[in-house]
Amino acid sequence: MDILSILKKDVMIMDLKAKTKEDALHEMVNSFFVNDIINDRTLFEQDIFKREEEATTGIGDGIAMPHARNRAVKEAAVLFAKSEQGIDYNALDGKPVYLFFMIAAPANANDIHLQALANLSSLLLDNNLIADLKKAKTPLEVQQLFKMASDKKKVGEIHQSENKDLPLIVAVTACPTGIAHTYMAESALLDAGKKMNVRMRVETNGSEGVKHRLSPSEISNAVGVIIAADKKVEVDRFAEKKVLQTAVIDGIKKPEELIQRVLDGNLATFEVEHRNSSPSDDNGQGGIWHHVYQDLMSGISNMLPFVVGGGILMAISFLLEQSLGKNSTAFIFLNSLGTNAFSFLIPILAGFIAFSIGDRPAMMPGFVGGYMATQASASIVKSSGSAGFIGGIIAGFIAGYLILMLKKMFVKLPRSLDGLKPMILFPVLGLFLVGTLMFFVIDPIFSVVNLFLVHFLTTMGTANAILLGAILGGMQAVDLGGPVNKAAYTTAIGVLTATGDGSMMASVMVGGMIPPLAIAIATTIWKNKFTEDERKAGISNYVLGISFITEGAIPFAIADPLRVIGSCIIGSVIGGGLAQLWKVSVPAPHGGLWVVLLMHNPLYFVLALIIGAAVAGTIYGIWKPKKIALFKE
Repeated sequence: MDILSILKKDVMIMDLKAKTKEDALHEMVNSFFVNDIINDRTLFEQDIFKREEEATTGIGDGIAMPHARNRAVKEAAVLFAKSEQGIDYNALDGKPVYLFFMIAAPANANDIHLQALANLSSLLLDNNLIADLKKAKTPLEVQQLFKMASDKKKVGEIHQSENKDLPLIVAVTACPTGIAHTYMAESALLDAGKKMNVRMRVETNGSEGVKHRLSPSEISNAVGVIIAADKKVEVDRFAEKKVLQTAVIDGIKKPEELIQRVLDGNLATFEVEHRNSSPSDDNGQGGIWHHVYQDLMSGISNMLPFVVGGGILMAISFLLEQSLGKNSTAFIFLNSLGTNAFSFLIPILAGFIAFSIGDRPAMMPGFVGGYMATQASASIVKSSGSAGFIGGIIAGFIAGYLILMLKKMFVKLPRSLDGLKPMILFPVLGLFLVGTLMFFVIDPIFSVVNLFLVHFLTTMGTANAILLGAILGGMQAVDLGGPVNKAAYTTAIGVLTATGDGSMMASVMVGGMIPPLAIAIATTIWKNKFTEDERKAGISNYVLGISFITEGAIPFAIADPLRVIGSCIIGSVIGGGLAQLWKVSVPAPHGGLWVVLLMHNPLYFVLALIIGAAVAGTIYGIWKPKKIALFKE
């Protein structure tokens, strides 16, 4: 969308009177209202302030772009406002804001406000335009400045794209939110290319989706590729090209340097079969620990259906055993079905970790390595134990990276023999190497480690059990479904499958249910501190909480991480410790209150949950400040 078509002259404020961020937003919204752009200023302000709670729209360099799509908006508009003295806006660079662009889009506008943001972001990279806007005295002058800047940008892009004699560099820009920085990096790279006599084609991966998608011919003809992204983008298409990957902020701050590095040609050639992730890595973006986490989550996410389905059916079978007896057909059927599902847990975990690292050739040795981790060690150390979950995780990583190593070793194999790699070389050598390491190294070591852990868990005193339960419960609230949460959950599953003891699972389940329930309690009791949308989300957290879906608290944690996570950790620590104190045991690895009848000491489970959630909800409700008044007369 052309920004000039919605940059309304009548709504502009050439001298903001406000001294604070809140007053500035009120003043701009009021201008929209009195000029008939919106028909309900309170309703529009709700979304404006909600957007600021999510993350500041002060993008730095003295500029802020508050925006909202709302049913109160009658027509799309952009309001320009200027503050002579500057306003403390909590901008990304910590500096005062002098120039404001408030964007209003109708509810059915199909991302019109994001298009306006994209155009604004690209034009505002022109330092001359910013300097002239600060000097502008009338709304007409502001419109004229934007028209000249827009015309200049179009002419430069046409001239640049038509000159086929210039070297071509293709680029992809992306940031996690996909609004301002994505398009600012795009514009910076285009402008730098024009100055350096380089043709630039930039694909943006923003909130609107992929725009200006690079064609195969453009990629083929390019001398190199720049990926300025803070999130995963499609990179396989850049095989055999010189690729530079860096942070999106580098695309904004030092585009000339990135282009020059590509022109110099001192970059590694990206080969897809080495790794499906980033081809090169600057500034630690997508570093090794990020990849390790992604690979581990791939294994866990594919394992969870087996955990939930098999675990709940097995737990139901225990309930039927008490009423029908262990010889009943129903008990035997459900118990064997759940047990069979559980027997796949570690092989699935290992296989998909390996698949995430080394693609399809790594899956088979990963599965076999995971299966070996479930069997009693029969090698150097004659142990009745198995390597278990830890061994399975290690098997997955070993299989994945061994396949990567084999791919690199055989990369120069004649093309006529390419068919041998997936059919013979990778399966045979991969299985042999993984099996050798598991048989002679991993199984002997970790079978002993696992036996020690089982002995510790089955003989530890009450005090140690309470401490461990409190720690595992608290870990559930640290990152609400992230790696710390998953580490505690995986630990509890390992104990449950190795010993049949569901006590640790009780602490983990209580700890994971408390955060969403705490949010629900706080939004119910302290209604005046939350917006209408937050209160609606709070109600849904009752259902998510009792179902053991911790992720329901994530939107609140993003908006207010210290208060939400801090209060939830306290409540989850208490709940997890109480579950151990009262010797609660949960035979199912999921389900929340829906499987309460299957638990040992179910009433104490509910009591531990209520106490932990009440403590966390009360702390959060008292700690949270009152919401900002939405309108000042």
